[in-house]
Amino acid sequence: MEPKAERQSFMQLIKKGNKSSAVAMIGNAFIAAIKGFAAAFSGSGAMFASAMHSLADAINQGFVFAGSILAEKKPTPRFPTGFGRVINIFCMIAVIVVTIMAYETIREGWHLILHPVASEGFWLNIGVLVVNLVIDGLILVKAMKEIIHEAGAEGKGLGIFSAAFKNVGRSAPATRLVFYEDLVAVSGAALAMIAVIIAAFTSFKTVDGVATLLIGLLMVGVAYRVGYDNMIGLIGVSAPKEVADKVSRIIFSEQSVTDIYQMRILQEGRYYHVEGYLELQPGLTLAVADDIKFLVRAKLLEDKDIADVTLGILEDDGKRSWNPIESK
Repeated sequence: MEPKAERQSFMQLIKKGNKSSAVAMIGNAFIAAIKGFAAAFSGSGAMFASAMHSLADAINQGFVFAGSILAEKKPTPRFPTGFGRVINIFCMIAVIVVTIMAYETIREGWHLILHPVASEGFWLNIGVLVVNLVIDGLILVKAMKEIIHEAGAEGKGLGIFSAAFKNVGRSAPATRLVFYEDLVAVSGAALAMIAVIIAAFTSFKTVDGVATLLIGLLMVGVAYRVGYDNMIGLIGVSAPKEVADKVSRIIFSEQSVTDIYQMRILQEGRYYHVEGYLELQPGLTLAVADDIKFLVRAKLLEDKDIADVTLGILEDDGKRSWNPIESK
């Protein structure tokens, strides 16, 4: 790592910010506004719950986008490992917002179950929810594509759905939050639409409160999932097995490396810090061994997700400490 941090302009940092959260912030702010108008006009509790969720999403994505910008700052002498965990702090703030909104939504749902209210403006509600499904659906698809890109996975067409769910744990914290929140947003809009239709054409008026309650519980689920992911991120979590396998393949691509004595890969935000001891062929001079170490380090740093690498070198002790992963 360089001893002096390279200065970055504010615009450079903004360009590196999480694009999914920026798009989600704008989209959800628009959705929250039209839902709020529809809920005030029609008195629909499910619409109110959906508006609350969209408002929470917009606020959260604003926090997360700001955090993703700060997380891209280069390391400094005072903070030598960089600012990757800043995004985890901002995501935890977002969890607090979601939790508060979830409580209000659940309370409103319970109230509507006990005291059903007839809603008006059927076509207005349907129109708003259709717009909601389209916008949140597009944001969700973008988040899925971002997950696939960040994880270095492959997925096209309908395959992006399974690929996104499979690789969500390897994406950036900000992208994961967008994915989980918009997954619930799409589900919530669908629930709200079902409730509006049932309430309009049947005598089952408490369906409005039931849908509102379910949306609130979905928000609690998002708060738990995102909160857990970012809590372990703040503590410091090891990289997924797929990342460790990829790193070991790069290391073993150098023929003089006979074994990895030990290795630790720490995940901070969307970046990884690699520390390890490599065993080299016996009989190498110190100068040659140093050249091999720096060559391996340079290969690892070519990966856009690896922030820094610290390696030590040892002579092969004749014992297998690490099982090399065959290149795919």
